[in-house]
Amino acid sequence: MLPPTPLAALLVLPATPAPRPRLGLAPSSRRARGTLVVRAAALPALRRRLEFWPSRLAAVESGPPSSQSSAPPPQPGVESSGFGGGGGGDGGGDADFGWVRVFPHVLTASMANFLFGYHIGVMNGPIEDIARELGFQGNPFLQGLVVSIFIVGAFFGSLVSSALVDYLGCKRTLQIDSIPLILGAFISAQAHSLDEMLLGRFLVGIGIGVNTVLVPIYISEVAPTKYRGSLGTLCQIGTCLGIIAALSLGIPSESDPHWWRTMLYAACVPGFLIVAGMQFAVESPRWLAKVGRLDDARKVVEDIWGASEAEKAMEEMKSVVVNDDSQASWSELLSEPHNRVALIGGSLFFLQQFAGINGVLYFSSLTFRDVGITSGILASLYVGITNFGGALVASNLMDKQGRKNLLIGSYLGMAFAMFLIVFSISFPLDEDVGHTLSITGTLLYIFTFAIGAGPVTGIIIPELSSARTRSKVMGFSFTVHWICNFVVGLYFLELVKLFGVGAVYAGFGGVSLLTALFAYNFIVETKGRSLEEIEMSLSPAAPGEPK
Repeated sequence: MLPPTPLAALLVLPATPAPRPRLGLAPSSRRARGTLVVRAAALPALRRRLEFWPSRLAAVESGPPSSQSSAPPPQPGVESSGFGGGGGGDGGGDADFGWVRVFPHVLTASMANFLFGYHIGVMNGPIEDIARELGFQGNPFLQGLVVSIFIVGAFFGSLVSSALVDYLGCKRTLQIDSIPLILGAFISAQAHSLDEMLLGRFLVGIGIGVNTVLVPIYISEVAPTKYRGSLGTLCQIGTCLGIIAALSLGIPSESDPHWWRTMLYAACVPGFLIVAGMQFAVESPRWLAKVGRLDDARKVVEDIWGASEAEKAMEEMKSVVVNDDSQASWSELLSEPHNRVALIGGSLFFLQQFAGINGVLYFSSLTFRDVGITSGILASLYVGITNFGGALVASNLMDKQGRKNLLIGSYLGMAFAMFLIVFSISFPLDEDVGHTLSITGTLLYIFTFAIGAGPVTGIIIPELSSARTRSKVMGFSFTVHWICNFVVGLYFLELVKLFGVGAVYAGFGGVSLLTALFAYNFIVETKGRSLEEIEMSLSPAAPGEPK
């Protein structure tokens, strides 16, 4: 039996004005390092947008909110599909196509997630054939190393990602990052030794580590506010489709022991498509504004959000980047308000991994085998299709129900699914009933993970981050993700041997309940609010504002 593959990341959206909330943050100096400086001239416009912010933003400090806030209705004459229009983005009764202009750009970027999913799924079937041909058959440690070296590469990729994004921007980084993805796939495909296979997988991991940080940032900064959550789920959808593609393409490997080379050569193709496609994609307007290219940023906003939104959008962007053109340092994540966002980001990924996604995926093949589905690839396809279905539901709900509600509901559903499986294992039941409950619990867990815990985690972290430290916070959060992914995969089987599957799954259910409680108390709803609105509300008092 093979060690668990790193599938978690694959799957690894008032009647009276209220004063601007400050989350209990201590006042800072007028120009402290890591604190955003706001131009006084831009404050009136920002104040108008902040008036509808609910007092429950104080939840980050004081506890759960008492009520759900609502965004103001769109102003007459302003396109609701634009940069902050439409509030929650429910769409109304008419057909809403405000997302069409930006869709090709985010779709191209999300191809990187397709490649991520493909490289996870590509080893699911043919690992035994690879081990036989490269001379390490019967060695579970080396087979596990071929799988897990991918995570090691991703760890290093996530560490260097922020420097690349800050210096080169999202567009060029996506293109350059395709080099290790293409090269690593090619080396793996023509490998004639274990060392060559490990080198190829490590290079692919580096590329994936950069992309998993980069793509959510790009989508959050390019997408209009109204559609940011739904478009953000393309990361999860792309990953699911990549897994399904790899598993489907891997079916011939059951009869052709050399088919794995064809599968790895095929992994080069999406890399070339990303390089070519991003040549026609826009750069992030937020990054352009941050590096002083305001005219270019305005042109991008006019092209993908509409000319009517350009002035308002540029005013907001300039208000958070003025006099702040230096590069952020890692040490800034230790200062307020960035430390709070970094803590939330790292905690979400920590809890996500220890809620047991890797363990459930590992044991899913055994669960399906108990009901007569002996093909590991076929069982993985059932899981992949369930995951894809959940991601589609999430894309429809993200900008309607909001990130926080989906996250809480997701983890509650995962906890229920875990306890259902524990019940089927721990209590004397008819064999068919027990197997049915296990299958139901497994698929329910995957589905509920896909509607919240999977996509929301990657969407909400860049939304809560400031323009200055967004790449650093995402890099830190995904570094935590990869470390936890590796640890869970390394010790999962040992825990099962010591305590049994039922006890371990009960622990996963407990962590899921804890995560739902964490989300209820500490996650701020970001639906229908521009990144600048969120940033201003989470920042200490600006110059000229009352302390």
